[in-house]
Amino acid sequence: MSSASASRFEQRVKQSPLFIVFEGIDGSGTTTQSKRLFERLQEDGHDVVLTREPGGTPLAERIRDLVLDPDAGDVDHRTELLLYGASRRQHVAELIAPSLASGKPVISDRYAASTVAYQGIGRGLGVDLANAVNDIAVADTTPDLTICLDVPVDVSLQRRHRRGGRQDRLEKAGSSLQQAVRQAFLDMSIASQDWFLIDAVTTADAIHDQIWSHLHERFAAFPFRK
Repeated sequence: MSSASASRFEQRVKQSPLFIVFEGIDGSGTTTQSKRLFERLQEDGHDVVLTREPGGTPLAERIRDLVLDPDAGDVDHRTELLLYGASRRQHVAELIAPSLASGKPVISDRYAASTVAYQGIGRGLGVDLANAVNDIAVADTTPDLTICLDVPVDVSLQRRHRRGGRQDRLEKAGSSLQQAVRQAFLDMSIASQDWFLIDAVTTADAIHDQIWSHLHERFAAFPFRK
């Protein structure tokens, strides 16, 4: 590596790239908004990584196919939890942590909080068990900001019906699971200063504008911390 290249690398690392996560129940718009933020940053000339969970790497995507397969039958809740944990560990080790270390901001459509909400609360396994699995999977790779998109369960259902396609295992679990998950996300949003809660019952443009404004207000050198 040339001295000039080394200098640019050191500058990127010193800038501390942000790790931003989108959370919310199914149909809340996490995929749409994470993609819009990624595309806008790309247009501004930033080298940004967009990823998702479960998935994000070849192995993690294969686990995604398993854990969300509606034909998988009656999957034990602890099995589900461990599969998500395995997918996340590979995702962090192979993509997220190396990207951040090289100076690239990372945007993820879902992350560890989804395990707390869906498996810990929604499946009734408990927050402590969900956090224990997350601790192994995540290590010290934690988000700088989690953006929570909140919609009522009936709105989520309407959006998913309009979207069409085959429902995955979690979507087929019913409204009671989604309601428990929604409340879990709301509780986490209230409890942490590292979360930003948005009422997502509005247009995609309006939501994106809120996110963009908040990120610039919160981080002086967005998409870097400083």
